[in-house]
Amino acid sequence: MLIHPKTKEAYQLLHQGTLAFARAEQAGMRIDVDYCQQKKEELTNRINQLEKEILNSKFGKRWQHSTKSKINLNSNYQLSYFLYNVQKLEPAKVTITGKGSTDDETLSGLRIPELDKLLEMKKLLKIRDTYLDAFLREQVKGFIHPFFNLHLVRTFRSSSDRPNFQNIPKRDKEAMQLCRKALYPRKGNQFLAMDFSGIEVRMACIYTQDEKLIYDTVHGDMHKDMAIELYMLDSLDKHNSGEAVLRQAGKNGFVFPEFYGDYYGNCALSLLKWAEQGKLKDGTPCLIHLQDKGLIKLNKNGTVKNNDKFIEHVKHVEDMFWNERYKIYTKWKDKTWGLYQKKGYIDMYTGFRCSGLMNKKDVTNYPFQGTAFHCLLWTFIEIDKRMRKENWDSRPISQVHDEVTVDTHPDELQHVSKSIKNIATKELPEAWDWINVPLDVELEKTKVDESWADKKYFEI
Repeated sequence: MLIHPKTKEAYQLLHQGTLAFARAEQAGMRIDVDYCQQKKEELTNRINQLEKEILNSKFGKRWQHSTKSKINLNSNYQLSYFLYNVQKLEPAKVTITGKGSTDDETLSGLRIPELDKLLEMKKLLKIRDTYLDAFLREQVKGFIHPFFNLHLVRTFRSSSDRPNFQNIPKRDKEAMQLCRKALYPRKGNQFLAMDFSGIEVRMACIYTQDEKLIYDTVHGDMHKDMAIELYMLDSLDKHNSGEAVLRQAGKNGFVFPEFYGDYYGNCALSLLKWAEQGKLKDGTPCLIHLQDKGLIKLNKNGTVKNNDKFIEHVKHVEDMFWNERYKIYTKWKDKTWGLYQKKGYIDMYTGFRCSGLMNKKDVTNYPFQGTAFHCLLWTFIEIDKRMRKENWDSRPISQVHDEVTVDTHPDELQHVSKSIKNIATKELPEAWDWINVPLDVELEKTKVDESWADKKYFEI
């Protein structure tokens, strides 16, 4: 697939973006070298202990007995053979080669203590070897200077390397804390982060002009609405901890996967995983609620025995989602796919043209993803310009997905935060008048000399 600017303005966006990123790369981010070395040692001890516990268990000994060679805890082939050929377990899903899956979700669902330890061990290995080790390897005098690239990603977002700063864990709380606790602003400064709220969905609103999607994005709560439908609830209170999990399930287990081309079968399995953690306001576990609704059957130990009716239910919700709720969006997807098949390319509002071999999911998602990133890139460039024009002691230092982080001097916090918000939500739509839905941002900050792991919501 080829992506290239077809206008002078599009070229200038990349040219100026490269220069702004270069200044951020030069500034770098401070890391705590001693912390990284200490945590590596602690993680090594935990990994070794977990390995011993697995190997010395009945599970580990049976595994060893089943293989002709030495047991390899990192071998997916060995593990798959042992679980599904020797132990005769039923795989929840299979790989493209037809073998039982050994991905994290599948192994976790088997509810075997030794597999939980194996997953924990692999997570700690990744934290140690992929992240902390990279910080130590790439640091120069206590600073890392990650590269931010504008020419490598097919979806036309940016990428990062040496180290990959955009891949630092966020969802896993322990992994996030361990990794981000190593990263600090310059001494006497604090981090300020700006994140575009739902920027890709807002770009979808602009391209499709689906009135229902626009309303739900700007005024409504589609994640809450879909959670109510999917879990057959009368209402949902997102401020209740148990039901907040179910709203999150509607977002990450259905809405986002559907927008990115997934289908009801995978969504149903993901929604059931979320349901294991969710509870209704009255304290009823969500799995019990789904059983009461006749959508699933549970074993005596509380695990799902049969989910056929739930899968059919999710299939029906998916059909209504695309053919009733967002039918204008669906028509746009079909029209855009037809134009691509005729012309061999798709154009973005930002002046870029994507061409080459793409499937329907690519064709109908790349405009949103690419345009969303260009909004962030334009904002990053303007922050960089403002910093140099006004001679800030603060400076932008990183871009992660839809977020910009600024190493901020405390005396400039209010001015910088107001400037960033104004650039992103007012100056950007004025510069690109095709942005006809409001943009919104969320701000987070740390206290002075606190780590990146300590960011908290901040209101100007």
